[in-house]
Amino acid sequence: MMKKEKEWDGVTGGHTLGQKALKMTLSLFDVRVGYVLLAFVIPFRMCFARKGYLAIYRYFRDRHGCSPLKSGLKTFRNHYLFGQMLIDRFAVYAGRRNTFRIENPDNALFLQMLDDPRGCILAGAHIGNPELCGYLLRQQKKRINGLIFGGEAKEVQKNRTMVLENNNVRLIPVAEDLSHVFLISDALANGEIVSMPCDRRFGSAKSVACDFLNGKACFPIGAFALAVQFRAPVLAFFALKISTLRYRIHMVSIPLPDGRGKREQIDGMTRCFVRELERIVKRYPEQWFNFYPFWN
Repeated sequence: MMKKEKEWDGVTGGHTLGQKALKMTLSLFDVRVGYVLLAFVIPFRMCFARKGYLAIYRYFRDRHGCSPLKSGLKTFRNHYLFGQMLIDRFAVYAGRRNTFRIENPDNALFLQMLDDPRGCILAGAHIGNPELCGYLLRQQKKRINGLIFGGEAKEVQKNRTMVLENNNVRLIPVAEDLSHVFLISDALANGEIVSMPCDRRFGSAKSVACDFLNGKACFPIGAFALAVQFRAPVLAFFALKISTLRYRIHMVSIPLPDGRGKREQIDGMTRCFVRELERIVKRYPEQWFNFYPFWN
C-alpha cells in the first residue's frame, strides 16, 4: 500500500474467536437479526476507528457536496452497509448461500469472456461486495485467479478457501517478494481469468493521476499494463447491494486501444476504467469503502 499511516489496513475486524462466534450465530439466525444488532454497534465502531470515519465524512463533504449533517448521516449509512456486507459474507461461510439473490443484466459480457481463448481480466474496486459473487456464482469453463490482500485474518482466509475451492477460483495473496506477479502472468498466459482491484496500489509506485469525483486521485496501472502486454480483454466489474438480500452486478468492457505507444494505451485504459468507476460511485455513493484519504 501507499502509506500505512494513511490507508485502511484491509483486514476484517474482530478476533478469531469473535469471527467464529459470528459464523455460528448466522448458522442459527437470519442475517437480518445481525443487521439490527449492527445498528447499535456502528456508532462505537466509528468512535474507535476515527481515521476511517473522517475519511468517509470528507468524501461526502468534498466529493458529493453534502451538508455537514447529511455527510454525518451518510457516513453512518456507509459504515452500516459495510457491516451488512461483512455479515453477508459470514452468512455464506455458515452455509446460507441460498439467502441471497444476484442479478446480472450484463452476463452476456462475462459469457463472452469465458468463451474467449485468451487470458482475461476482471477489473474491480472497493465498492459494493464483489467477493460475495465469487462465493455464490459457479462456472467451470475458466479458472478465476483472484488477487487479494495478503494480510487478511486467518479465519477469513480459511473460510474463503473453503467456499471458493468448488467454484473454480484460486486466491493469489499479494506478496512482498512480488511472487504474485508471476502467478498472475502465468494465469493470463494459460488463458485463465484474473480478478484484481484497480483502486489500490498495494505498494506499487506505478500509477496515473486521474480526474475522479471533482478531484485528482492516483490509480494503479498494473491490471491494464498486463492487458496491453497479453492483449487480454478487460471487464470492469462491480457488485452492489440493491436491497436487503439482493445484489446486482454491473459489467462494462474496457476496450484495448490500438495505434498508440504502450504507455499511452495503458494510461488510456486506466482512465476509461476510472470513468466507469466514477459512474458507479455516483449511482451508489454510500457503498464506497476506501477508509483513508483517497484523493491527492
